[in-house]
Amino acid sequence: MHMPIRDSIVPLFHSRTLAYIASLALCVGLYSCLPILLTSYLTSEFGKIPSQFHAALSLVLGWLLVFRTNSAYARWWEARTLWGSLVNSTRNLAIKLTCLTKLSEEDVRILQKPLATFPIALKEHLRRPASPGQSSRSDGQSSDWDHLPAKLVQEVYLWIGSAKANGKIDGHELRVIDLELAKLLEICGGCERIARTPIVRSYRTFARQCILLFLLSLPWGISNDFGWWTVPLAIITTYFMLGMEIVAEHVEEPFGLDEDDLDLEGLCKTIELSVAEIFGNRN
Repeated sequence: MHMPIRDSIVPLFHSRTLAYIASLALCVGLYSCLPILLTSYLTSEFGKIPSQFHAALSLVLGWLLVFRTNSAYARWWEARTLWGSLVNSTRNLAIKLTCLTKLSEEDVRILQKPLATFPIALKEHLRRPASPGQSSRSDGQSSDWDHLPAKLVQEVYLWIGSAKANGKIDGHELRVIDLELAKLLEICGGCERIARTPIVRSYRTFARQCILLFLLSLPWGISNDFGWWTVPLAIITTYFMLGMEIVAEHVEEPFGLDEDDLDLEGLCKTIELSVAEIFGNRN
């Protein structure tokens, strides 16, 4: 009994998104008093719209919102899948480097830092606006590279090329290591595609216009049939319709700092600890 209440009611007081949606729903509830008063005190024919009209509209609008929500969640889930692959690929790469090669302390210093720093650099790269010419390193220093994740991968490849020339690794070991190392930039590219390609603006605007017109006309269409029950009905309808749209808007951009976005800080920390543990127990 306590679990449904805690999961359904408590978030209204702790979630900024849900609180914002609830405030908008209350505003529509106040607005819905207008057609009730007008139809009661002016004329019974004023604003009379068949309630079946909104029943048909709600069906079409429901399909539109379901498609909108599914598209947004698909972007969020793809982003989570890519970062899960990043965790696995980084661990696999660290294990292969420590088990297939004999690393000196200098080699560990060269390899561990870019592997542990890559997810942090990727996080910052996805969150910052495009500003070609200069980027900020995760350690606060300036970098001439606009694409810092690519620079970190290049550092590992430079070490691999040197190790191959010095006979530390052979061709077979190089192919095994390259299999995981190449995935890092593939994951980066997938995340960039999500971050730099938002939902088409025309579709987003169209969905919002449909919701706005429906909610503004809804009280006029049901006030004659429901009377003062129009107010709670309008509030509930607004809460769910605006909620689906606003939540979809937040979810479709999963790399930000909102409460519904991915916990990139936690994932970066997980990778950093895993890399440090693997390199620390290489012997």
